[in-house]
Amino acid sequence: MIRLIKGDITTIEADAIVNAANTSLLGGGGVDGAIHRAGGPAILEECRKIVARQGGCKTGEAVITTGGLLPAKFVIHTVGPVWNGGHKNEEALLANAYRNSLALAVEHGIRSIAFPNISTGIYHFPKPLAATIAVDTVKQYIPGTGIEEVIFVCFDEENLALYQQLLK
Repeated sequence: MIRLIKGDITTIEADAIVNAANTSLLGGGGVDGAIHRAGGPAILEECRKIVARQGGCKTGEAVITTGGLLPAKFVIHTVGPVWNGGHKNEEALLANAYRNSLALAVEHGIRSIAFPNISTGIYHFPKPLAATIAVDTVKQYIPGTGIEEVIFVCFDEENLALYQQLLK
């Protein structure tokens, strides 16, 4: 039910991949930029419609778009928190990002979903804590939802080792 791989999330064959987006939803660096580049203009077009309708995406929330040119049918965009020393509810906001992404997956009949390591890049969330929150939240959420597979896609060896330890 839970798989772990090291690689590029834009190449993953799943019903949906999750984008570690920013609140503007208009693309950026890291995973966000890679997904927008690989998925083509259809993703940005749908993001712009969401922004026009609701003004972006708040931290911890999630929205869904087409996968465009990606192997995944959908992209679930979620905004993880920027790490501020743990004093701004960052742990709860990160758990919400995973939970709200999973809720959208269930709502759209998605059976397989791939997550990047949300908030661990330029948002500087401590990788060990982020991995623990990701694994715990997913394990608590998925039973009985119809989600058959969750794939954690690690971009670097450090995250891969952390997830391997947690998923033993």
